[in-house]
Amino acid sequence: MRTFNPSASHPERAAQAWQILVGMAMNRQTITYGGLAKLMYRREAPGVLASILGHIAYYCDENGLPQLNALVVGGKRGAPGHDIPLSSTAIDATREKVYKRDWYNVCPPSLDDLAAAWDARQ
Repeated sequence: MRTFNPSASHPERAAQAWQILVGMAMNRQTITYGGLAKLMYRREAPGVLASILGHIAYYCDENGLPQLNALVVGGKRGAPGHDIPLSSTAIDATREKVYKRDWYNVCPPSLDDLAAAWDARQ
């Protein structure tokens, strides 16, 4: 059995985050960067989520899906990081699109799919 370990690649960690975020989306919830890091790493892990969430963002963009990563917010601001270039109105609209999507009917991306989406933008 494979598990996510400390040396897991970014696509592997993106697949892990995808699972967590789908659960959040289907329950109309957001999660802080710190909360996501604690679920994934069992500790605070500042600064490690940008590339991981980028894999998800790029995959969503390439496949016409609302940006699932928009559910991850800063603890103080309650909004996604500055790298997600949306106004507060657009953030709310994007989040609503995420909530309305039936994510349980979307096959999760493979590690190769996530890596290819990332590589296409680099």
